[in-house]
Amino acid sequence: MREDWIEAIKTIVDENRIRLQEPMSRHTTFRIGGMAEIFLMPTIKEAVDVITLCRAKKIPYTIIGNGSNLLVGDKGIPGVVIEFGANASSIEVKENMIHAEAGALLSKVAHKALEASLGGMEFAAGIPGSIGGAVVMNAGAYGGEMKDILVSADLLTKDGEVVEVPVEEISLSYRHSRVMETGEVVLGVTLKLVSGEKEKIEAVMQELRQKRQEKQPLEFPSAGSTFKRPEGYFAGKLIMDAGLRGYRVGDAQVSEKHCGFVINRGQATAAEVEELMRRVQEKVEQEFQVRLEPEVRRLGEFS
Repeated sequence: MREDWIEAIKTIVDENRIRLQEPMSRHTTFRIGGMAEIFLMPTIKEAVDVITLCRAKKIPYTIIGNGSNLLVGDKGIPGVVIEFGANASSIEVKENMIHAEAGALLSKVAHKALEASLGGMEFAAGIPGSIGGAVVMNAGAYGGEMKDILVSADLLTKDGEVVEVPVEEISLSYRHSRVMETGEVVLGVTLKLVSGEKEKIEAVMQELRQKRQEKQPLEFPSAGSTFKRPEGYFAGKLIMDAGLRGYRVGDAQVSEKHCGFVINRGQATAAEVEELMRRVQEKVEQEFQVRLEPEVRRLGEFS
C-alpha cells in the first residue's frame, strides 16, 4: 500500500523533493520528533494536487510550515507530511499590499515590507514561523496580530476548491482561526500595510529584536511560548511564581530566562516535554487555580 502511495505521489512531486523516513527533528524549531513516513517539499500547486490525492485515497496527511509551534511525537508521523517551505514561499509587493504563499517566512515578508517602506508588520519580524501557520493561529507579538494586517487568505476547502476568503470570515481571535476546525488549508495570504518611513520602521524592528534577545531563550531550541496567556494573567509569571523556573524533566526544561518557554537542553524527547508540561499545569493549577492551556501544537504519535 505504501509503495502505491509513493508511486502516485511521484507523478505529482519530483523525486528529489520526496524523502522517506525523514527525521522531524530536522523540521521543528524544538529539534524534537520521530520520523515522517513520507516527507514532501512541494510547490503550492503540487501541494493542492497531493492533498486532493490523499483525500481521494484516504491517505493520512499532515501539513507543516516552519515547524516553529510544533511538538512532534517520538514515534513520528504516519502517512504524508507536506511542508510548505522554500518551494511555496513567493512574495509579491504591489503598492501597500503584499501577497505571499503560505510557506513564506514571516521574517522574510516583514523584510520585504521594510524594503518597500511599508509599516504594520514590525511585530512579526522576529516570529520564527511561516505566514500560512501565522494565519492559522493568528500569531502575534508586542501588541500586534495577523488579524490587524490580513485582508484575505487563499484557502483549499474540504471540497477541493481554492477560494479567497476575506479576513472577516476567517474568525481570527487569540491564537485561533476557523481553519483549526474546518480542515481547510491556507495556501496564500494578502496583507494590507501602511506607507511609512523606512528608517522608523527599521528602528521599531530593531527595538523588538533587541527585546526578544534580552528576554527570550533564543540560544536554545524551543517552540516559542509553550502555553496560551490565561485571561487576566501571564503564563510565564504564573510558572515562575509556582517555583518552577529551571525545572527539568530530562533535557526538557522551563527556561530560566523566560518561564513561559520550555526549552530543549540538547537531547530532549517529546515524552519529556509532555511530562514537563503536565507537571507545570498541575503545579500552577494547584497553586493558583488557573489551568494553563498549551499553545504548542502536538503532531504525530506519542509514546
